[in-house]
Amino acid sequence: MITEKIGIVGAGKIGSAIARGIVTAGLVTTDQVMASDVSDSLRQAIGNELAIGVTSDNRQLCDFADVVILAVKPQIVDSVVKQMAKSFDAGKLLVSVAAGVPLSRLEAGLGPGARVVRVMPNICCVVGAGAAAYAGGAHATAQDLEIVGSILNSFGVGLAVEEKDLDAVTGLSGSGPAYVFLFIEALADGAVKVGLSREVALKLALQTVYGAARMALSSVKNLSELKDEVTSPGGTTIAGLYALEQKAFKGIVMDAVVSATKRSRELGKR
Repeated sequence: MITEKIGIVGAGKIGSAIARGIVTAGLVTTDQVMASDVSDSLRQAIGNELAIGVTSDNRQLCDFADVVILAVKPQIVDSVVKQMAKSFDAGKLLVSVAAGVPLSRLEAGLGPGARVVRVMPNICCVVGAGAAAYAGGAHATAQDLEIVGSILNSFGVGLAVEEKDLDAVTGLSGSGPAYVFLFIEALADGAVKVGLSREVALKLALQTVYGAARMALSSVKNLSELKDEVTSPGGTTIAGLYALEQKAFKGIVMDAVVSATKRSRELGKR
């Protein structure tokens, strides 16, 4: 457990997932958490589900919290930070999950000496299986980074990186679920083409990807070794792999990550 009080600004998908994750994991008690949102329905939903405090006043939330998690859309970050700045003292930590908003901009909005950590989570945190990275600002302490790591690891995996690497994280794990969903859909479509029903094909495709990921996570072998264990000489798997390589499958996926990373960098410059 951590002793700090956590305030979450924004009770949408990501904000509510963070609240749900830290409470469900037992990282904090319900009286250590408060969420704010302009939407009455979103506030009430997360308040009723988790029995945590809710408010429509971000300054009230700042007065309550030791760690403020900013989970709002990037286009309104500046106005929200300006609103919170008067209530934000040097003893508080701001954790931003706003994509593309640099640490320097957040620090400038809060004032001299502000402690800020920037996080790139992904949508899978809503099911407690997030893949996230985080980077500390100029005044963030080692304890600040430890707290953020504990929060992220309570509902998935959180890894410390340098801020310059967060765009690559966006291209990989931020956008990655969409690539995986497309791959699962393609697996199922292929099976339907050769005669399986849609229901059976989709269930098998989902379980295959889930099982392969679990196997890779639990194994000390590298991915090439695991692939070779499935690939017998002259068998079905090598025939399928050959078809993928003919279409430059690995290169296409690599290009997707690179393209998403470039776009993240472009958006961050706006």
